[in-house]
Amino acid sequence: MPVSNQPSADAIIVGAGLAGLVTAAELLDAGKRVVIVDQEPEASFGGQAWWSFGGLFLIDSPEQRRLGVKDSIELARQDWFGSAAFDREEDAWPKRWAEAYLDFAAGEKRAWLHEKGVRFFPIVGWAERGGYSATGHGNSVPRFHVTWGTGPGVLDPFVARVREGMESGHVTVRHRHRVDELITRDGAVVGVRGAVLAPSPAARGEASSRDEVGEFELEAAAVVIATGGIGGNHDLVRAQWPARLGTAPTHMLSGVPAHVDGRGLGIAERAGARLINGDRMWHYVEGIENWDPVWARHGIRILPGPSSLWFDATGKRLPAPLFPGFDTLGTLERLRTTGYDHSWFVLTQKIIEKEFALSGSEQNPDLTGKNVRLLAKRLGPGAPGPVEAFKERGADFVVADTLEELFVGMRERSGDAPLDTEEIERQIVARDREVENDFTKDLQLTAVRGARRYRGDKILRVATPHRILDPKAGPLIAVKLHVVTRKSLGGIETDLDARALGADGSPVPGLYAVGEASGFGGGGIHGYRALEGTFLGGCLFTGRQAGRAIGRA
Repeated sequence: MPVSNQPSADAIIVGAGLAGLVTAAELLDAGKRVVIVDQEPEASFGGQAWWSFGGLFLIDSPEQRRLGVKDSIELARQDWFGSAAFDREEDAWPKRWAEAYLDFAAGEKRAWLHEKGVRFFPIVGWAERGGYSATGHGNSVPRFHVTWGTGPGVLDPFVARVREGMESGHVTVRHRHRVDELITRDGAVVGVRGAVLAPSPAARGEASSRDEVGEFELEAAAVVIATGGIGGNHDLVRAQWPARLGTAPTHMLSGVPAHVDGRGLGIAERAGARLINGDRMWHYVEGIENWDPVWARHGIRILPGPSSLWFDATGKRLPAPLFPGFDTLGTLERLRTTGYDHSWFVLTQKIIEKEFALSGSEQNPDLTGKNVRLLAKRLGPGAPGPVEAFKERGADFVVADTLEELFVGMRERSGDAPLDTEEIERQIVARDREVENDFTKDLQLTAVRGARRYRGDKILRVATPHRILDPKAGPLIAVKLHVVTRKSLGGIETDLDARALGADGSPVPGLYAVGEASGFGGGGIHGYRALEGTFLGGCLFTGRQAGRAIGRA
């Protein structure tokens, strides 16, 4: 096959996702020449970030202050380190990245993005609420800032900057170029080689062919790995699944396209980079099958408010504080003890209208399209259109006027799990008795009432407490939930300049890593648990660090 002749550059970036584009933008600002290579067609330019809800973690922002939220870097550090629970020698660089990222999130992050035209929805979300002690997991206050324009809105300024560079001749983008190997010389990484893939008509996120039509080699002073994690490769997810989370599910949905396959990690490792914390990962337990899938096993995550009752596959109510939106991995660990791969929400129409949102830019046309008129409908009666579409068409939704009818639908979807509907009914009736008083020993009701003290939740995210069996709140709804793969929390170990480190702790000359490929910094900035809004933010921060470091070289 012919070898493709490509232009030389100061840096080669492998991967055209958010982290790679931020790196490229910073290099352009430093006057450098850049080549971006990506195995996917142009339709997927921007990578996973395009599909995201666009949430960003900020500390003591104007949006928080306007809502009466008192935040500080000290409180955020307490939350971050309480959630990360760093406990390994390999956590030395991740800890340093965490400190640097907290400074960034409390400092210039918002102003830097604002200068680029990024704006935020005025109501700040409260994700990963924790529910343990003050020093345990979770966000003590709301910090999840949704970008006006969601994921595409985060990408826009960096896509625009790279396209400017393409027009000026400082950036070359080569789609359908799959890197298979890093070129090393005298112990340094000096370039990449791989296969040119056949043109593909695949739309954004769809699987593209791997038919090879040529070969290529490129050399540069720096190579940046920005290839993402392993969430689309279920075999690799299962191979790295940690024993502390039980056994890996037999059935999982994919929250990312198939090309998020982990190949870049292995390629970097073979060139001398050290991979750490591969057993740390972030998968959601509120996944539903997409009735209109883009990629294979396409799962959508429900972003739930705190009111739905959560039952495992056998009908046992999950214990405190494993309420919707409180502790993602704690809930995953508990559910993996049941021997089944699904669980259930039971709720009402009143709850779904106020509390259900769906993760993804395509599931939020009002926020993504910056459509104020459409957005206003969220405050009116009825669930958002995409939520109603899932309720009507989704295979995982059961809607009924009575418990008996609801249980028939749940049993039909339970497979071989012995669903104890008598226990579910007992728990619902008992919980409903507690609603009649302002006092309760049901900690979920206490959490719901506490959430409604936050103005943002009361307006948009948390339904007024009511009886599940109140006909006025109906119909009743049950949702079958699956594990949906999402993020790698480990990756290539890096220093604060995003230089990839080798087994001896020294930088591998010429090699850098950013975004999820670097565990969003250092090989595991989140430790064991994330606070949400920190994945896109990690792509921004690592790309910024790498671009500026290479630009100074």
